[in-house]
Amino acid sequence: MLSQNPSGPDARTASPSNHYDFEGRVAIVTGGAQGIGFGVAERIVAGGGSVALWDWNGEALDDAGARIARDTAVLRQRVDVSDLAAVEAAAREVLERFGRIDILINNAALVGPNVPTWEYPPEAFRDVVNVGLTGAFYCCRAIVPHMIENGYGRIVNVSSIAGKEGNPNAVAYSSAKAGLLALTKSLGKELAGHDIAVNAVTPAFAKTTLSMMQSPEHIEYILSKIPRGRMLEIAEATSMICWLATEENSFTTAAVFDLSGGRATY
Repeated sequence: MLSQNPSGPDARTASPSNHYDFEGRVAIVTGGAQGIGFGVAERIVAGGGSVALWDWNGEALDDAGARIARDTAVLRQRVDVSDLAAVEAAAREVLERFGRIDILINNAALVGPNVPTWEYPPEAFRDVVNVGLTGAFYCCRAIVPHMIENGYGRIVNVSSIAGKEGNPNAVAYSSAKAGLLALTKSLGKELAGHDIAVNAVTPAFAKTTLSMMQSPEHIEYILSKIPRGRMLEIAEATSMICWLATEENSFTTAAVFDLSGGRATY
């Protein structure tokens, strides 16, 4: 059995070592109240940026706001990204508060049950895809026009290794994350003539609340596939995501960046 709490030279602490410049930038982070989304939001605020946290969990949003020191730079919004009208209304509120939207981190997702495809509940499949894929499309549809108008934007879609390889007993999650990769490539090419970069990351298993909701058997299966022999640290994920969201990432677009610990080599 692989260790879930590694120590030694390959382990990573929760404290990131790199500082990214987000001075004057405004970001929206979906699923931003916990896990990787919250980690990204923290680093953007630490880099001088302003953040709108979008999450469906109101209690988690309150807790997230209390944990970010610069409350004046943080807007907490309870948003269901699978509802286009809610997304459009929330985007308008961000523009009213901050006057611009420079960065979009599409991180919101549902995991869904771990069962074979032929036993998968249709309503669960619908919900997982609606949040993880359709929700990202809605966010892009609502926010990209403002980026085009301002002549600048950075979009990072948080996919998964499941979107590259497919995980057994996780058909909805794998499908949603695969679709998110295609969305990244299509939108990135459409916006290549603008200073708007659209990229995706494919994390392996990270010890987040969402990930740990899966069955112990499924967790063990996923861990067994990671050559690094451990979970992804949130700080490791936020390092890559935040660099992709900076002005420094001025050329790469429509690309997929691997965070699978060696499970995928493409």
